[in-house]
Amino acid sequence: MKKYLLLISLISSSLLMAQTPEDALRTAWYTQNGSGRNTATGGVMGSLGGDITANHVNPAGLGLFKTNEFLLSGGMHLNNNKFNYRGTDTTANKNAFNYGASGLILSSSPNYKTKWTSSAFAISVNQIANYNNRIQFKGFNNFSSFSEKYLEELIRDRADTNAALSNYIFGSSLAFRTYLIDTIRGAGGSVAGYQSLVPISSGVNQSYDAITSGGFHEIAVGVAGNMADKMYVGGSLVIPVINYTRELTYSEKDPTNNVNNEFSSFEFKEKFSSRGIGLGLKMGMIYKPQDFWRIGFAFHTPQLIGYKDEVRASMITNTEKYAGIVSENSDALNSGNPGKGEYNLITPYRAIISASYVFREVKDTRRQRAFLSADLEYVNYRGARYSTIDKNNTALVQYYQLVNEEIKDYYRGNFNFRVGGELKFNVWMVRLGGGYYGSPYADHLLKADRIVASGGLGYRNHGMFIDLSYSHAFQKDVQFAYRLNDKPNTFANQLGSRGTLMMTLGIKF
Repeated sequence: MKKYLLLISLISSSLLMAQTPEDALRTAWYTQNGSGRNTATGGVMGSLGGDITANHVNPAGLGLFKTNEFLLSGGMHLNNNKFNYRGTDTTANKNAFNYGASGLILSSSPNYKTKWTSSAFAISVNQIANYNNRIQFKGFNNFSSFSEKYLEELIRDRADTNAALSNYIFGSSLAFRTYLIDTIRGAGGSVAGYQSLVPISSGVNQSYDAITSGGFHEIAVGVAGNMADKMYVGGSLVIPVINYTRELTYSEKDPTNNVNNEFSSFEFKEKFSSRGIGLGLKMGMIYKPQDFWRIGFAFHTPQLIGYKDEVRASMITNTEKYAGIVSENSDALNSGNPGKGEYNLITPYRAIISASYVFREVKDTRRQRAFLSADLEYVNYRGARYSTIDKNNTALVQYYQLVNEEIKDYYRGNFNFRVGGELKFNVWMVRLGGGYYGSPYADHLLKADRIVASGGLGYRNHGMFIDLSYSHAFQKDVQFAYRLNDKPNTFANQLGSRGTLMMTLGIKF
């Protein structure tokens, strides 16, 4: 990730914040979420249909509805994270409210002769991804320091002291003003360069703690048609709505009792928020080659999302006898205002193929006894693209071009696989499911995947229904505290799990 980091130093005086490939991944790599029924069966909805979640996966599944339906889904996310950073283990937990696919479905049958047996309209909302989490790790490091990214920036910009004081008010200027980074004096008192006061060779205790909140929400308006109970086609116009907040506290501390090495500690705090809204399209078809079989295909176009970001930052540094304890914050350097930025993101496309086998496939769904279903989904993670709102700013245009090149190098397309089934006993249903979500990273040294196991119960009687489910995702990922150009980057290995409780209440009318 060197190319875009180099360019940040060239435009940092005009760019108040920077987007990275990691930011793009938030809207692409996630496990399936939906109604209680859908969650219990592992998220399979590519060919199954008959559930409001179809509006967000394969809208053709809405065509299986022959009645009207209204439902609400809500639950909880239970995060349990484990990290290993340079040999030190850390745990972090955070639970949060979650909701699933909720909304209204209206079906109709034509009162005149036509090839269409029925049609359906749906408006729904679903939380595609939940960002409520806590990323927390710590460890001893005698190889690199967070402060080196500021040092690299000032050296590559050949920044004079005035630039170091004022041009990087959310990072390097804070470090320079608090003496975490200071000048190297040459002959006659001239500035010969910059230095970090962190004693890297003897090592420091590093701590990273990021509390995140928000979610990736999606409003979908879908229509579908049923042709002779054989072919179903549908599409949905989707409006992605993003809200994301990260409160980061990062620190480095001297583990020794040496009061003469001119470094005791520093702490950097940042509050970052991002809001986005966009537009996209999902479309698909389901075909029944035989009464028992359903075959589905769905395609999700890239979504165009416009973002507005804000950031505030502060730093406090203790350099002991060198300068003592000094603090600074971006508000004081920016007239009390946060840094602001606007840009666009095009998300990766998705393609889903699916097959379902429904035991006793008959028009009267009350007589169906079971189903098995499987989805194979391809996501082009490397297809995410940033662009600037200000097309006249050449530096920003070039910056986003390099970020996009890094996305292509850093990520790859990969497959997700989901399987699930249901057994029906008159008014009661038992459901099980599972899924595997492959790594989005092109570098095979970055180990990441998500494995999901799920189950639940359902009850349907006299036009009312309730679905309860629990989904448990085993997660493997990597987390970087910072990135440098001139050294191999160190990261924390993340293991852990996320449990999802979901309940759906609905009525048919």
